[in-house]
Amino acid sequence: MLSIERKNLNDETGDFFRKLTIIGIPMVIQQIISVTLNLADTIMVGKVSENALAAVGAANQVYFIFSIVIFGIFSGAAVHAVQYWGVGDIASLRKIVGIDYTMCIVLAVPAAAAVYFAAPFFIRIFSSEPEVISLGTQYIKIACFSYLFAGLSFVISYNSRAIQDLKYPTIINACAILTNIFLNYVLIYGNFGAPALGVRGAAIATTAARVLECGAMLFSVYIRKEHPLKAGFKQMFSYSRTLFASVMKTAVPVIITEGMWAVSVSAIFAAYGRISASALAVSQIAVTVTDFFQTVYFGLGNASSVIIGEVLGRGRKDMAYSYSRKVLNVTWVLNIIMTAVIILARTPIADIYDFSSETTEMLMKVLLVYAIALAPKMLAYMTICAILRAGGDTVFCMYIDVGFNVGLQIPLAYIGVLLLKWPLHWVMALVSVADFIKVFFCYRRYYSKKWMNIFTGRDEIC
Repeated sequence: MLSIERKNLNDETGDFFRKLTIIGIPMVIQQIISVTLNLADTIMVGKVSENALAAVGAANQVYFIFSIVIFGIFSGAAVHAVQYWGVGDIASLRKIVGIDYTMCIVLAVPAAAAVYFAAPFFIRIFSSEPEVISLGTQYIKIACFSYLFAGLSFVISYNSRAIQDLKYPTIINACAILTNIFLNYVLIYGNFGAPALGVRGAAIATTAARVLECGAMLFSVYIRKEHPLKAGFKQMFSYSRTLFASVMKTAVPVIITEGMWAVSVSAIFAAYGRISASALAVSQIAVTVTDFFQTVYFGLGNASSVIIGEVLGRGRKDMAYSYSRKVLNVTWVLNIIMTAVIILARTPIADIYDFSSETTEMLMKVLLVYAIALAPKMLAYMTICAILRAGGDTVFCMYIDVGFNVGLQIPLAYIGVLLLKWPLHWVMALVSVADFIKVFFCYRRYYSKKWMNIFTGRDEIC
């Protein structure tokens, strides 16, 4: 009997890691591609000037908030999409896609219009320096036209994750970043006979890449005969109020969570901008660089959420909990590796930029703080996004994220900047204290097992 149980455990473990590899590697690649896009912009614009980099960083905070709200909707809806896919209910899956398209259009069009007509107002939130405001306005009035196309691409990308069909979205993402980098090279610096447009060139390049990416994503779905996401207007948009309400019940807490997180990140970014334009530029680099190293977590977190959600859809709470334990074990190993890598990579990263010695020293110190603070931040992320949300426990996630991100991190940032007048790296260290406390509450919820919910109507199999 003991040998049979051990064999079942080994089979279960092997099955989990096999799925994690198959689903996770393409997701990690997608995350790397996405972050590399930002990293390329940061490096190439940073070569123009510190103020240009600060301006683009400020302008991108607005897109960041929009993209995070969209992410909240699609992540909340994906809880249902994954479970419907797990039980083979394609009709309901397509209605979830229709809800995603609806919400994307409803949010993207007003957001782009607001940004276009009030561009200087949004840039002033992050910097009071006239040159930064002027350059940021030039950038954002062009880049805002990419919002709708980016959102439509996200619909296909997120639902492709739910159905574990990642080959074509990953290839398209890679082509989009290569297009963006090439157009940056041509339009920012004026190569191949093109005018040197600076930040405006970066905005045009980003918008063009987003448009092409969106067209390719739609083509990749509708060119295939039997794609689960390929559906007519009626199939997608004939969803009932009951289904919409059910999806929104799960999605709204995620929207609030991610939206308030984005606001908190932007508010903290604005606090750093009060130190100096150099601090704003260093913050932009540090966030982009650490995001690059965190892509492994983001990819594995999304993959784990799909795997855990799928087995929950079949009613297997026991297996879902077993898989989640393995996710946390993997996270601990990654923390050790990534912290060491960031510390060792600080000097090569700083050497990329032609900053003054003072700004370079600031960047080195900030990256060290980020490396140390990585472990609690990623433990909280993986617990919330990979596990708790997979079980539909989005209300608790909303409380914990909003409470710590808005209720604690923002005040700590402004206390550090305005009251204590600390340098940037010490303010960032102070803000990171919130993550150490947050992990305790995340683990407590995880061990309670109250996060496991089933939306497919399947009885629990123990």
